[in-house]
Amino acid sequence: MSGFAVGCQAYTFNKFSAFEAVEKTAQAGGKIIEFYPGQKLSLEHPDLTLHHNASPETIAAIKAQLAKHGVRAVNYGVVGAKDDAEWRQIFEFAKKLDLYAITIEDVPHLDAIEKLVKEFDIRVAYHEHARQPNNPNYKLWDPNYVLSIVKDRDPRIGACADTGHWATSGLKPLECIKILKGRVISAHLKDRAEIGRQMPDSILGTGVSDISGILKELKRQKFQGNISIEYEANWDNSVPDVAQCVGFIRGWGARK
Repeated sequence: MSGFAVGCQAYTFNKFSAFEAVEKTAQAGGKIIEFYPGQKLSLEHPDLTLHHNASPETIAAIKAQLAKHGVRAVNYGVVGAKDDAEWRQIFEFAKKLDLYAITIEDVPHLDAIEKLVKEFDIRVAYHEHARQPNNPNYKLWDPNYVLSIVKDRDPRIGACADTGHWATSGLKPLECIKILKGRVISAHLKDRAEIGRQMPDSILGTGVSDISGILKELKRQKFQGNISIEYEANWDNSVPDVAQCVGFIRGWGARK
């Protein structure tokens, strides 16, 4: 779609099951999905969650649901692990689903994670939540910090560009994308009505985040990853809004 793989971060539909998130992504016109750990798996199996400890039967059911709706799973996260063994389990899960990347925020285990990136040939993308004024130790909000921890690592290690959290942190998302040139693995694409404070998301192209400029810059950088629309508003009935976001990206490509 416009040269990008476009779909949803399943958190957009966190009031629903992962299977419903796949269906809603397809309804909105998305072709890919990023799963996150802990979402209820399905209405038929409310006792199960989508998680990297999934049984072979659960993984088969996930694949069947994706195939049914013509959606490809590409990312998993934001996910963490208690030790190296659990990181291996996460990579094994990602391999079984043929994922493009894993979305993380774990810096201390990066040496071990880098070895797994090389072993499994699966990318890792550092996600950025918003600046935490009461927690100066949280530095991932700053694209310069993210660049500092990935620039000398395997090229499959980079950033998940969350334009909404950057906006909340008072940063201009387009400038952040430029800082991370060559290291943007994936994106959580969001628009906002204002830069500098936490707000509900706006439909792409209606806010001040310069989504057109971001798409143009990603093209310039020859971005090969996926764009996940993570729409954090209108939680109960967001498919029409998400469809407009997908349509904006499609329309942007048609104008180029």
